[in-house]
Amino acid sequence: MAEPFDLVVIGSGPGGYVCAIKAAQLGLKVAVVEKRKTYGGTCLNVGCIPSKALLYASEMFAEANHNFGELGIAVEPKLELSKMLAHKDKTVKSNVDGIAFLFKKNKITGVIGTGRIKSASEVEVAKEDGTTETLSAKNICIATGSDVAGIPGVEVAFDTDTIVSSDDAIALQKVPETMVVVGGGVIGLELGSVWARLGAKVTVVEYLDKVLGPMDSEVSTAFQKLMVKQGLTFKLGAKVTAVTKSDKGASVSFEPAKGGETETLDADVVLVATGRKPFTAGLGLEEAGVALDDRGRVEIDAHFKTNVDGIYAIGDVVKGAMLAHKAEDEGVALAEILAGQAGHVNYDAIPSVVYTSPEVASVGKTEEELKQAGVAYRVGKFPFMANGRARAMLQTDGFVKFLVDAETDRVLGCHILGADAGDLIAEAGLLMEFGGSSEDLARTSHAHPTLSEAMREAAFAAFAKPIHI
Repeated sequence: MAEPFDLVVIGSGPGGYVCAIKAAQLGLKVAVVEKRKTYGGTCLNVGCIPSKALLYASEMFAEANHNFGELGIAVEPKLELSKMLAHKDKTVKSNVDGIAFLFKKNKITGVIGTGRIKSASEVEVAKEDGTTETLSAKNICIATGSDVAGIPGVEVAFDTDTIVSSDDAIALQKVPETMVVVGGGVIGLELGSVWARLGAKVTVVEYLDKVLGPMDSEVSTAFQKLMVKQGLTFKLGAKVTAVTKSDKGASVSFEPAKGGETETLDADVVLVATGRKPFTAGLGLEEAGVALDDRGRVEIDAHFKTNVDGIYAIGDVVKGAMLAHKAEDEGVALAEILAGQAGHVNYDAIPSVVYTSPEVASVGKTEEELKQAGVAYRVGKFPFMANGRARAMLQTDGFVKFLVDAETDRVLGCHILGADAGDLIAEAGLLMEFGGSSEDLARTSHAHPTLSEAMREAAFAAFAKPIHI
């Protein structure tokens, strides 16, 4: 019998493949089981990567339509959707091929098929040709990610072109004249903004009375106003009661969440983007005795171990934010723990980004959370309108907002609405990782002219006064 693997990872998304690579780098013998034909999970195949390719391409199309003339560039842009989708597909292939290369480089055994836990030391893989293979393992990591959640209490018949999930909204073969997006969270607003920029009339229906639910309210309110300027319409505080096919395409019926008359919207395409749920079906967890919580997530301790010795879980399938980089951090930490090191994840410094235009980024606490916890804090803000580089780029929408402890000046949270917010937020995350203060950042030299100077100015505003307003 072949020597058992030190680690068998089920799932090759950001959590799974990063865990596998790190474990192999630390000297462990590793295998990865993946049900898709290509590695990378939802994120690389139908999620983060393809959506960002379309977001960038559609943003360039919008720039050419609206801003190039002001910059002295005379063009008449023409949309060639097939080429834009080809760019998306090329980007996906490059990334998934890269994971296959990294597996080979790190001598990781990749097995394509559907994995199921037979015991704490065995993973059975059902292959496409009908055969099965059993992998012997000293440790098993469940990294199966998440799946489309649908709408609680509402039956939704998904297809590939009319009533769609995010998986198919990245591959529509023509721009719909009208689109209804159910869900005002990250996925719905990102993909809704893509098709709005390409010409669709987009209406967002959201159950809560604000978009981007957990985001800082000041940021989400300002963000929504910018989206309205870009042509999106919002129906907030709306409870969806039905999503059905119609003569035009599909229809969405909803009523005020607090009660009232039902309203129905018809659209060529309805995108249901109401979140995701842990993917645990068919994994053999019940038979293996692995405990789930009341939300269907795998229960783990502080070291990612389930209630069954030798079985671990990370990423979307466990508690916490469903973010690719959170899964990656957990993958690295688990690999280090299995190799005898001290793996750790600081969940207070994990950023969140919405890749719309402008972007929204956040790390740490919101004002609402600090108020609820009774924490005394100060606010430092700076608008991009006062930033020289932003003016030169015609990207003056938004602001940077720091929240700091009123007594110690330690940074408790940072929220950004503006161009390149997803990159700028890393500075705040690093500052928080080291327990830094707003004064620490403000006294750090920033190149001029850059968007990052808005970070410095907001930090100045938190402990003293900004320079440029």
